[in-house]
Amino acid sequence: MTQTQTLNIMGYINRYTMMLKNVLRYPRLDTILMVEEYIQKNDGEFRKKALWESLPKKMMYQTFCVIIDYLLYSGKISIDKEGKIGWIYYPTLAKKYHSRTDLR
Repeated sequence: MTQTQTLNIMGYINRYTMMLKNVLRYPRLDTILMVEEYIQKNDGEFRKKALWESLPKKMMYQTFCVIIDYLLYSGKISIDKEGKIGWIYYPTLAKKYHSRTDLR
């Protein structure tokens, strides 16, 4: 099993356990948007814990993990083999490439 496959399996396990565990604090919308914006600006620079420590607004680590799990599940971020978090959600760029006939 490759490391990428292992990370994918770990992602599925995180999503499954997120549904089963009791979450003490659910994030507010402004907190989710703040994390999204920070990840977009610092694309691929931080690992999970370093990203949490460098956020402009402090929050509980459990709340941060719920946000990261949500962003992974929704397909907005990915985690590379080094554990760095990158932004992958670019709908306008995808629409542009989807409309090109030479790529079909």
